[in-house]
Amino acid sequence: MVFPGNRRFAFSILDDTDDATLQNVKPVYDTLRELGFRTTKTVWPLDCPEGSRIFFAAETLQNQFYLDFVHELADDGFEVAFHGATMEPSCRERTVRALEFLKEEFGDYPRLFCNHGHNRENLYWGPKRFQTGFLRQLSRIGRKEPVQYYSGDVEGSDFFWGDLCRERITYVRNFTFNRINLLAVDPGMPYRLPETPYVNYWFSTADAPDVNAFNRLLTPERLDQLERDGGLCIVSTHLGKGFSRDGRLNVDTAEILRYLAAKPGWFVPVSEILDHLLRLRGSTGELTWRERFQLECRFVLDKMA
Repeated sequence: MVFPGNRRFAFSILDDTDDATLQNVKPVYDTLRELGFRTTKTVWPLDCPEGSRIFFAAETLQNQFYLDFVHELADDGFEVAFHGATMEPSCRERTVRALEFLKEEFGDYPRLFCNHGHNRENLYWGPKRFQTGFLRQLSRIGRKEPVQYYSGDVEGSDFFWGDLCRERITYVRNFTFNRINLLAVDPGMPYRLPETPYVNYWFSTADAPDVNAFNRLLTPERLDQLERDGGLCIVSTHLGKGFSRDGRLNVDTAEILRYLAAKPGWFVPVSEILDHLLRLRGSTGELTWRERFQLECRFVLDKMA
């Protein structure tokens, strides 16, 4: 893979906003900014008046101090992405209000979206992540919600917004892996699927849900191998989950970031990396059925390992 500026590899972070507050993520972003990283931060534009049993601690852009902080990040080259209207399921009207809020505040709609938890407006979520019939059936085992519970892609549903996603958002996250070089597990990313017409392009990430997982994933040995392979790593994580305490970044995380920053990597937001991959490919990026099947199997096997 060829990266701009003769960089040997690419690395970025996709920060889901669950549990994020100004207090617990600012130290992380201060360090990222200082070391030259520019990454992607998802946000919830609107408050959740009905309350949230799990995600109540997170701040939304209705908090003026938090909004000002996200503006500072955007002005400094970080990407602001969409994690849904708020922390619990949103009907179409609330999703529309959230997208318009982001356009008014930041000058345009977000280019990237990540499905969140069990929000019913999620697109092609739950068993619908799989297009292979037997894998979809296997994924339904043990699930309590009905087949069409996730209905952001279902026309006529109160939660439908697939048409807006297709019109306004370029990239949507799908599979996550326990390996850091995504070109080895998803060489076709970003990709299209004919079975999911409301998503323009899907992409994959490495998975590190909290600070401990992040620190375990990004070992010096793996980062050295990523550089040797000329690979690509996008880490999905939650920077609000333990990365800072009392205003200080986790010591091990700080060491990892300093180690990375000293390497000849391309450290830009996720959408910029995906744009680059599309330019290099020079095609529509639609996967064949074989490529899709292989990707789905890799995801399942990776989760079983």
